[in-house]
Amino acid sequence: MKRFFQRIGLITLICLSFIYTEKAANVLIEVDDLMVRIREEKELFKQAPVNAIVDGDTIIPGINGIEVDEVKSYHKIKKIGHYNKELLEYKTIKPNVTLSTNYNKYIIGGNESKRSVSLVFIVDKNTDVNKILAVLKQKNIIANFFIDSVWLENNNELLLSMIETGHNIGNLSYEQNYNHSDFIWVDTIIKKVGNQKQGYCYSEGENEVALKICALNKNFTIRPSFVVKEYPTLEVKENLKSGSIISLPINGVVEKELSSIIDLIYSKGLVIENLNKFLKE
Repeated sequence: MKRFFQRIGLITLICLSFIYTEKAANVLIEVDDLMVRIREEKELFKQAPVNAIVDGDTIIPGINGIEVDEVKSYHKIKKIGHYNKELLEYKTIKPNVTLSTNYNKYIIGGNESKRSVSLVFIVDKNTDVNKILAVLKQKNIIANFFIDSVWLENNNELLLSMIETGHNIGNLSYEQNYNHSDFIWVDTIIKKVGNQKQGYCYSEGENEVALKICALNKNFTIRPSFVVKEYPTLEVKENLKSGSIISLPINGVVEKELSSIIDLIYSKGLVIENLNKFLKE
């Protein structure tokens, strides 16, 4: 029994020694000139977050802020022996109002300050997406395809290939007036089989039932900034602005003009992103 208590005492002393050493090290860091310099200048590099803009049942994403991570910055800069602001490490500051806390809103655009747009293609029933995919590949563009259950049933392997390429896949079931089981099946294939973490729904008008179901399944509901009808290039030219979500049908005219549309977007100083990147706060 005596030996047992001796061992306990030894272990306690070792633990206390580690705690003391750690606290002593922390005290030394606190008064180190390098840490003092980091703390004096950290506010110069801080960028405040911007809340998402909510207006009724619609939302536009905000932007994450950043601030200097004091401890990581200290240890990184300490290795070179002198202060260098280029080596500062940062951590993210989340906005108070975000997309992920407002699944029950229609996303009507991206944040205009990011100078980006996103292309959405509507894919239903027997739509052939190959020509569109070829143009996107040639232009090194990743986009978004909203599919229905009929198309998915006949294009399982193509769907997985599109996700692997970086395209985002959305669920068109409610927009096409299919039933709830169709929605769940498509959603499951996209997320579980395709391993796409974020799900998307599509709506061109008010659809409270769809919005509610999509929110319950943690899908963002996309309402495009404008929907291309008959004259793709002209309509894009007239409506294009930073933050636009552009909805395009897949037909012969769009296939023919897509390359020109992409060039037009670039000529305005905008970049094209898939929804995952486009909506990132």
